[in-house]
Amino acid sequence: MTHIAQLKSKRTVAESTTAFYFSRPEGFTFKPGQAVDLILPDPKHPGAEGERHAFSLVGAPFQDELCITTRMRDTVYKRRLDALSLGASVQIDGPFGSLALHGRSARAAVFIAGGIGITPFMSMLRQAAHEALPHQILLLYSNRRPEDAAFLGELQELERKNARFRLMATMTQASKSAQAWTGEQAMVSGELIKREITGLADPIFYVVGPPAMVEALKGALNQAGIDEDDIRSEEFYGY
Repeated sequence: MTHIAQLKSKRTVAESTTAFYFSRPEGFTFKPGQAVDLILPDPKHPGAEGERHAFSLVGAPFQDELCITTRMRDTVYKRRLDALSLGASVQIDGPFGSLALHGRSARAAVFIAGGIGITPFMSMLRQAAHEALPHQILLLYSNRRPEDAAFLGELQELERKNARFRLMATMTQASKSAQAWTGEQAMVSGELIKREITGLADPIFYVVGPPAMVEALKGALNQAGIDEDDIRSEEFYGY
C-alpha cells in the first residue's frame, strides 16, 4: 500500500551518512526491522511515479515520525533525495520484510551489523528499550572509524540505560581516525563472536547487509560453531 509523507527534517549521523525524517501517514503501521520503498517525485514528469529505493525504517513503531538513513553516494537518486526541501511530499510503499526479534525471551539475541547495516537494528533496539523487553541483546557493530559509525552515541546511551543490552563496537581502521578510539579494533571473526557470546543463553543471530557481507558473516558464525538454524539474515543491495 502506498502512502504520502512529507520531509520534516534531516541530520548528519555519521560521515557521508544522513538521516531523513518524514511525517508518519495516518494508519501507517509497521514492525521493528521492516523496510519500505521510498519513491521520490520525478521533477521532469509531475504526477508520474519517480524512482524508488528500499530502506529499512530506523525509527521504532512507538515514534511519531518515520526515519530512513543512508550513505550519501553520488547517484541520481541520492542527489534528488538530498535536494528535497522541507515539506516536500514523497510516496512510501510498504512496509515489507520479515526480520523480527524472536518471541521467546529466554533465548538471547545477537545482532551483527557492519556500517549502514545498523539501520533495522536501530528500530528493534529502540522498541525493545521502549517496551522494556526481557530479551538479552548483544550488538556487534563494525565500522572502519568512529566517524563512520551511525548512531554510535545513541547506542552507547541505550547500553547505559538498558541493563539487558550490550554494545560491542569495533573499528577496523581506527588508526585513520581523527577521533581517539580505545575500544576493540578487530574484524568480526568466528573467534571474536565466540568470545563475545560467552554467557549468553542459547542465542539467535541476526545478520543484515549487502550479500557479500552477509555471506562473510555467516562464514564467521559457522567458524564459531553456530548452527545455521539459529541464524537469521536479510540481504539488501545498493544502499
